[in-house]
Amino acid sequence: MAAYTVQVATGNLLLAGTYSSISIALVGARGESAKHRLDHLGRDFVPGAVTDYKVPCEQDLGPLLLIRLYKERYLFFPEDSWFCSFVRVKSPQGETYHFPAYQWLNGYCTLTLREGAAKTVGDDSGNSLLLEHRKEELKTRQETYRWKEYAPGWPRCIDADSTDDLDSNSKYLITKSTVFALRTAKSGLEMQLKGFSNVKESWENLDDIGKVFWFHKTPVTEYVREHWMDDDFFGYQYLNGVNPVVIRKCTEIPANFPVTSEMVAGCLGKSTTLQEELKKGNIFITDYKILEDIPTCKLNDKPQYLSAPLCLLHLNPQGQMVPVAIQVSQTPGPESPIFLPTDNKWDWILAKIWVRMANFHVHEVNTHLLEAHFHCEVYAMATLRHLPMCHPVYKLLLPHTRYTLHINTLARSKLIQPGGVFDEATATGRDGMLKLLAKGVQASNYTSLCLPDDLNERGVMSLPNFYYRDDGMKIWTAIETLVSGIVGLYYKSDAAVKNDPELQAWVHEIFTEAFLGRKSSGIPSTLETTAELIKFLTMIIFCCSARHAAVNSGQFDFAAWMPNTPATLRQPPPKMKGKATLRSILDTLPEVNSTCALLLLLSIVSYEPGDLRPLGYYPEEHFTEGEPKKLIAAFQGRVAEISKEIEERNRTLPIGYLYLNPSEVQNSVSI
Repeated sequence: MAAYTVQVATGNLLLAGTYSSISIALVGARGESAKHRLDHLGRDFVPGAVTDYKVPCEQDLGPLLLIRLYKERYLFFPEDSWFCSFVRVKSPQGETYHFPAYQWLNGYCTLTLREGAAKTVGDDSGNSLLLEHRKEELKTRQETYRWKEYAPGWPRCIDADSTDDLDSNSKYLITKSTVFALRTAKSGLEMQLKGFSNVKESWENLDDIGKVFWFHKTPVTEYVREHWMDDDFFGYQYLNGVNPVVIRKCTEIPANFPVTSEMVAGCLGKSTTLQEELKKGNIFITDYKILEDIPTCKLNDKPQYLSAPLCLLHLNPQGQMVPVAIQVSQTPGPESPIFLPTDNKWDWILAKIWVRMANFHVHEVNTHLLEAHFHCEVYAMATLRHLPMCHPVYKLLLPHTRYTLHINTLARSKLIQPGGVFDEATATGRDGMLKLLAKGVQASNYTSLCLPDDLNERGVMSLPNFYYRDDGMKIWTAIETLVSGIVGLYYKSDAAVKNDPELQAWVHEIFTEAFLGRKSSGIPSTLETTAELIKFLTMIIFCCSARHAAVNSGQFDFAAWMPNTPATLRQPPPKMKGKATLRSILDTLPEVNSTCALLLLLSIVSYEPGDLRPLGYYPEEHFTEGEPKKLIAAFQGRVAEISKEIEERNRTLPIGYLYLNPSEVQNSVSI
């Protein structure tokens, strides 16, 4: 006889415990034990319990490979769910085997777990039992996580019509769902009590706009309200606002944007010219051509308008990025004048409002929904469908997929469905949004998702006061160091990467389902080297954590003062100068109820509803060996240093850049 000590941990979560009967069988290289019930004559599996049991066995099983957990009916108790964190088994010889689980077992079922050391399929070659377990695990996952097309030209998504259709391991915890629901109800009630929700008229004056959310003021919202008309703040937002990925260096004025030196001479200063500033690399541009031909909708039975502007900016001697010319359409001519800072005050403000509205749509639909949500959903789905729990890449990526399927399913079923906020508050409505995101898919590329490549390609690597770049590059480098270490542990050669069929199926599915098999995207469809794997994994982790935080967390801060980020405009683009007034601008900006519908959403989605897991916080130990744990500890130490550096820097700034502080960046797209 041999006796094994089995330790079972139940998650310390609400409703994580179970009244079911739990049994275990041990599988080793020399045989399998009989099924043994785990019972200390009480309710053993309460939330947070870590309990030891003795499991007798007729023989020494040798090195343990697998365990089987049986969750079965007990007496009259109803069917329930159990969150098993992990199982540890100590052999008669004193060896300890770790079996990470960290998952819900629903109803009555059997869960087979393998020993926790990370293994590629090549490591299991020759062991038919383990190879079969990998195969069966992935078969079950692929049946659970199925693809569907939500809209033509979109990345594919999980086949779920609502969050109720999701597997329990993909859903918010009940505590998080409750906080989310309460926050939504509170914000909606505030709108109703103020009487704004049903007002289909223009704002009477600018000050009234600040009354939408009295209780949601932040230092940033107040700064935006005070400075939204300032040219230097307009340019600042291209570097440190919610869409810091569109500005690029301009080396030649586009033919369809005929800005001349004479036009901008008063803005550039007497000692230089437009051509000289172009040569020095001080001229930048934002181009919203992607918005051409996007249809618009009606709000409150009135037509809404959208344009595809161009904006030229100058990095002035003070290190400020300021706009110097705006054309509100892509087609120059007498009815599409180029607006300048030297024009009438309200003409210039109106031109900037058109640019800010265009930026809202490109940011919200493509930078945010597409690249920070729906692409990340494909990364999560491919990881679940093609990498078994023991795979090192699965262990590395799983914390960065947490809740992504839930929040995206919630977005599709509530946010972007017919009658949702796009139909209530934006110029495009839902139909235009669908087309814009499909155009974004065709434009998306690997370079723009890899931060160092993106900064270099846009020519913005050396800009002053570019905190998104500064903080982002620190985080990118820290992630890359972690990934390099993990890859080096489990892939000793390029051939090991190339010959991993699970890894190749994973990357090919991302290429196919997120980027629709477009070779022009530059996204790899196969991985040939460790260097390629390191870069691809770094991109995924960065996009699922830091990049999402950068384009999500500041939404309410920069949009709460609606004139800074309108989602629609109610008058056509101006065809001549000298006509704009404050009154005409108020009659162009969104009406009261449209403003409130958008801000209600942004007040909810800009902040995490509890259950926070900041970057590098991995309470669930999927890696059980010492070496990867050391790499993770080093990563955690580095992100803590980055957090301190950011906080020290922000203390010296008139408006702190908060969105890439690792203590505020979530591991995953979870809101």
